[in-house]
Amino acid sequence: MNPGQVILEGSLLVAIPLSLLAGLITFLSPCVLPLVPGYLGYVSGSAAPKSRVLAGSVLFVLGFSAVFVSLGVLAGTAGLLFFSRNQWVQLVLGALVLLFGLAMIGQFRFLQRTIKLPYSPKVGLLGAPLLGVVFALGWSPCIGPTLSAVLVLASDSADPVRGGILASFYSLGLGIPFLLIAAGFSWATKSVGFVKRHIQSFNVFGGALLMLIGLLMMTGIWGQFMLWVQEVTSGIQLVL
Repeated sequence: MNPGQVILEGSLLVAIPLSLLAGLITFLSPCVLPLVPGYLGYVSGSAAPKSRVLAGSVLFVLGFSAVFVSLGVLAGTAGLLFFSRNQWVQLVLGALVLLFGLAMIGQFRFLQRTIKLPYSPKVGLLGAPLLGVVFALGWSPCIGPTLSAVLVLASDSADPVRGGILASFYSLGLGIPFLLIAAGFSWATKSVGFVKRHIQSFNVFGGALLMLIGLLMMTGIWGQFMLWVQEVTSGIQLVL
């Protein structure tokens, strides 16, 4: 493959929206959503104008995106170097995704533990990217179920570039709500209130989706579905 080109195949046509949805589900998780006001205040400083809040939020999102995209590239590289697409690999990967789904609905609490890094970036715009990095590294165990599922898809792609693409869309799903709230869209703020009142239902939905994907991978149906999508979309090529 030409390093400057990535052909959007059927597998990515399915995996990209799943990664985007996984990022959104992460934002709606109990360990992220309640802390959004605090993060926005931290990255912009107290009593900051809206433009400063938005700028700080962009830098914050770029910070954690850099970490997640790096992990996606590493997962894709690992898939390329160490994994072969056989039924046993699919069985193990599917079992992992199933485990992450169970963790998301409240099982295996140890998978949702939070690691507090012994570092606090400076408040304001200068510290915003570093806070994003700390957020990605320190909260990864808490948001692990969705992030890990995306990394499994990245490793299954067996391509570092495609792994990075999937992680990028995961970061978008997580980051866009931050930016919408920072921009002051009233409907975004109201939506957060609605989600807080129904957060358990969103977690169950996300966990059930992961468990379904895990079961499909374990039974081989996922691979067959990917092949079918690739055949259907064989004439579609999008250079990114």
